Amino acid sequence: MKDYHINIFYSEDDGGYIADVPDLSECSAFGATPDEALREVQIAKTAWLEAARAAGKTIPPPRYRPAIYQMAS
Repeated sequence: MKDYHINIFYSEDDGGYIADVPDLSECSAFGATPDEALREVQIAKTAWLEAARAAGKTIPPPRYRPAIYQMAS
């Protein structure tokens, strides 16, 4: 499976952690802890990719890199 970047951040509005995959449109998950959000988004990522393949859609390559990593390369 391709190595997609995952963002995890605390959401005051939701009262928990949100994890998202920027390269996969609307692929995100919620968890009470960062670890839970990460586990949930990994499940969501697998489902997203399986659904895209089943529908014959193009799978985007991993491209997103946070600014901190862009500056290091």
